[in-house]
Amino acid sequence: MNTSLPVTGTNWRGGNSPHPTASPVKLDILAERRCRRRLKAKSMATEPSTRTLNEQDLRDLGFGAVVSRESQQRLLNRDGSFNVERAGLRFWSSFSAYHAMLTIQWWQFFLATAVLYLIVNAAFAAAYLACGPGALGSEAVGMEHHTYLRAFFFSVQTLSTIGYGQVVPVGTAANTLVTLESLVGLLGFAIVTGLLFARFSRPTAKMLFSRHALIAPYQDIKAVEFRVANARSNELIEVSAKVLLSRFEKVDGIRTRRYYQLELERSAVTFLPLTWTVVHPITERSPFYLETPESLRNSQSEFLVLLSGFDETFSATVHTRTSYIPDEVLWGYRFANAFVVGRSTNNKVTVDMRQFDKVEPAQPALSG
Repeated sequence: MNTSLPVTGTNWRGGNSPHPTASPVKLDILAERRCRRRLKAKSMATEPSTRTLNEQDLRDLGFGAVVSRESQQRLLNRDGSFNVERAGLRFWSSFSAYHAMLTIQWWQFFLATAVLYLIVNAAFAAAYLACGPGALGSEAVGMEHHTYLRAFFFSVQTLSTIGYGQVVPVGTAANTLVTLESLVGLLGFAIVTGLLFARFSRPTAKMLFSRHALIAPYQDIKAVEFRVANARSNELIEVSAKVLLSRFEKVDGIRTRRYYQLELERSAVTFLPLTWTVVHPITERSPFYLETPESLRNSQSEFLVLLSGFDETFSATVHTRTSYIPDEVLWGYRFANAFVVGRSTNNKVTVDMRQFDKVEPAQPALSG
C-alpha cells in the first residue's frame, strides 16, 4: 500500500473516513486488521466440522504425546479395556480388594469367596489343635481318630453360628478362639453380603457391538457403519455415540498418531428399544475421504467408540466403549435386515438377534 497518499476526510472507498486525522501508518494498520478479520471469517466459514483434535483435546482423551508417537498397538480392545500396562508400582500399593471383588466375573467371585472361607476355617482348625489335645471335647462317634477334621468342622460350625453341640471348647485358650472366630464370622458374612448387594446394584451397560464395521453405500456416497443394541431387557434412553478416528500421519517428518472426531449422521437417539446403526458419511470433509483398505492398514487406523446412555432401572448414566481396527472393517457390505414385523402373537416388531452381525454384499457395489 502506498503510504505517501495524503489522508483527508474522504477515504479511498469514496466515503467519509472514520479517522479524518489519521496518519498514513495508522491507516495501514487499520487496513491490515480488517484484512485479517476477513481472512479469519472466511476460514471459519470453510472449516470442516470434522476436525483434528488439538493438544488440549489430546489431554482430554487421556492419550499423551509419547503414546501418540510411539505406541504401535491398538489403543482400545474390543471388550472396552485399554491396552495399557502399569509398571513401577508395588502390587499392594495399586491393588484394591473391594474394586477387584466388584469387577471380576461371577464365577471368580464365588470361587474367591469359597477359597477364603476354606482358608479361614483351616487356619482356625490349626489354632484349636495348637491349644492342646484336650482343647475340644467331643461325644461324636467316628471322629475320635481325626482330630484335625474334628477341629475343622467345629470351626465351620462356629464361624457360621450353627453349633450342633457335639464338640465343645474346653479351657480359656479354646474359648478365646471361639470368641474371636465368632467375630470374624459376623464381619465376614456382613462383608460378603455387602459385596453381593453392590455387585447386583452396580449400574453397568451391556451393549452389543457388531463384529465388524462396514464401508457401505450411503445415499450417493459411502459411509462408515457399525451396529449397536442393548443386550438387556431394560430400557436405555438418551443414548449418545462419539466416534474418533486414530491414525498415524507424517507431521514435520515425524510419524505420529493423530485423532479426528467423526461427524455422525445422528449422534444420539432418544430411545433404544431396537438396534441402532451408527453412520459416519464419508464426504469431502471427512478425514476418511479417499481412504482404501491398504492406506487404512498402513496408517494403523483405529475407530474409537464411546456410548453413553441413561438406564431407567438404576436411574444412572452408564457407559461402554469398544474399537475397530482395519482387520475388523469390511468394504462393500451392508448389514442384513434384523427386523421382523407381524410374526409375533401381538403383531409387535421383533428384532432377530441372530441377524445382528450378519452382513451381505452391497448393491450396487462400491466404486472408488
